[in-house]
Amino acid sequence: MSTKKIRLVVAYDGTDFCGWAAQAGRRSVQCTLKRAVRQVSGEDCEIIGASRTDGGAHARGQVCHFTTAVDIPPEHWAYCLNRALSLDLRVVRSDAVRKDFHSRFSAVDRSYRYRILIGRQDPFRLRFAHYHWKEVDFDAMRAAATKLVGVHDFKSFSEEVPPESNTFREVYAIDLRRVGPEIWIDIRGNAFLRGMIRRIAGGLLEVGQGKRPSCDIDALLAREREVFLPVVLPARGLTLMKIRYGRHPVLHATYVPPDCA
Repeated sequence: MSTKKIRLVVAYDGTDFCGWAAQAGRRSVQCTLKRAVRQVSGEDCEIIGASRTDGGAHARGQVCHFTTAVDIPPEHWAYCLNRALSLDLRVVRSDAVRKDFHSRFSAVDRSYRYRILIGRQDPFRLRFAHYHWKEVDFDAMRAAATKLVGVHDFKSFSEEVPPESNTFREVYAIDLRRVGPEIWIDIRGNAFLRGMIRRIAGGLLEVGQGKRPSCDIDALLAREREVFLPVVLPARGLTLMKIRYGRHPVLHATYVPPDCA
């Protein structure tokens, strides 16, 4: 029996999910999609995701894949699955991909956005942004952010990373913008450690609040122990925006740049 590999691009409001990955007795994005596939096709399949977003974090461009023997046109999977899904989880697009495609390991880079709401508590924004009541020094935050671009050891900007883990990652671009009452922190990199973007956002907010100098970012990247770690901001402000793909697997978790080895 021939099989096809189907790629899904999914969007979700993560407020009522425990995160992407399955957790016993809790509602996850992965298990919700798996149940929808079973409802549509009768198959039990493994849903492989590109990024394990935390509980409360959102996505506009999460990517996952599964293998099926059911003869449904690839582009029709989005329509069929959306009929079985709740409104806080939508399949934006579905297509067939090569047999060697992998949602996680074929990814070239990932783009995330962290939103900080300044001033008035807008109930139409609070599910998707971290609220800060007082104005901050936006220019100082933007200047500090430039220090994070490039290949660095981001251990000080992560959480719950095993001691033996490789914590080198490359940030290709980081852009801060004022959009109405919000500050948007857009970060694009090859891969990210657990909690990395939320702690980066926390460190930049602390710079904007005047709680830490910009030079602390350099010290944190150098893993200087006398500098206290930035706060990890809540997951509700984080959205996975987009994932780009190439043909060949990329093992970011084992890569160490030659000049950092």
